[in-house]
Amino acid sequence: MPVICALLQLYTLALILRAVLSWFPVSPDSGIVGVLRALDAVINPVLMPLRRVIPPAGMLDLSFLVLIILVQVIHGALCGGSIL
Repeated sequence: MPVICALLQLYTLALILRAVLSWFPVSPDSGIVGVLRALDAVINPVLMPLRRVIPPAGMLDLSFLVLIILVQVIHGALCGGSIL
């Protein structure tokens, strides 16, 4: 169970990092593009089904917020409730 708890924490950190990086423009020749692609490869397979069900609210991607909350609820249920 400790491994699952650690993975859920890492996934939450990846979600937060991706959200923060989305606020800044990134040029295609930037070194951060590889990090963004890696984060998207981990996040998008879980996020895409949610995006089909939950429409965006203007500029706010609610599916992303729902995913963070779901991961935290699962983490709390399996790992005793500590957030991050």
